[in-house]
Amino acid sequence: MAVAEELTSPGTSEKSTSERSWHGIVLQTLKRNDVRLIPYVPDRVLTPLIKSLHADPFFTTFPAAREEEAVGIVAGAWMGGMRGAVLMQTSGFATLANVLASLAIPYQIPLIMFVSERGTLGEFNYGQSLVCRTMRPVLDSLAMEHHTATRLDEFEFIVDRSIKQAVTTQAPVALILSPLLTGGKVFDK
Repeated sequence: MAVAEELTSPGTSEKSTSERSWHGIVLQTLKRNDVRLIPYVPDRVLTPLIKSLHADPFFTTFPAAREEEAVGIVAGAWMGGMRGAVLMQTSGFATLANVLASLAIPYQIPLIMFVSERGTLGEFNYGQSLVCRTMRPVLDSLAMEHHTATRLDEFEFIVDRSIKQAVTTQAPVALILSPLLTGGKVFDK
């Protein structure tokens, strides 16, 4: 009976579902690694994560006007002793080569970027497709660590280890959230 009650109690089932979602995993892993500051550029795919971050008083979460601004905020926070991560979509990554090459990488800022991947798997926007095809080569040319997450069963490990590596090596990392993981953007007709 206790097991049945535990499985059906509102708090238990809701918490389990949230923690086993990709956005629940990100939230809990950020907490475990004391990543508190989360500037973002709004994105439909990232909306469940953004709402969860805003609802949790552990985090300082706010929208930024541009991705470069969010990177600068996280860089300044790191220099002041606080860990941060940036949320963006693929198209926003296209604006970051300069700030990554001139700030995050040479000044050894452990910038953690969560990038919702657009431009693949049924994308209708050609601009998104172009950026998607160039994102990984740009990351490679900067010798920047990056991982594409496609499976929920591996996701927590990838996020946790990537954050730990970024902090320990003082090097940025990009976590690319594939539509295979997030469900991607739903295209309304």
